[in-house]
Amino acid sequence: MAILSRMKQGFGSAFAFFADSWAELKKVRWPTRKELTSYTIVVMVTIVFVTIYFWLLDIGISELVELIV
Repeated sequence: MAILSRMKQGFGSAFAFFADSWAELKKVRWPTRKELTSYTIVVMVTIVFVTIYFWLLDIGISELVELIV
């Protein structure tokens, strides 16, 4: 019987976790379509700039290694 009571406690806490998670998701303020579009554009532009930065850094380091070798 001790095993059954432990299992019941375990599943009870799991159900409580999912119920609490669902309650928290109801409190979330989801972005509008306009906000989501602007956030996506900001992320894409940032990715492009970071990619170009590391590409130029890679070219510079490669040239430096070529000069040394």
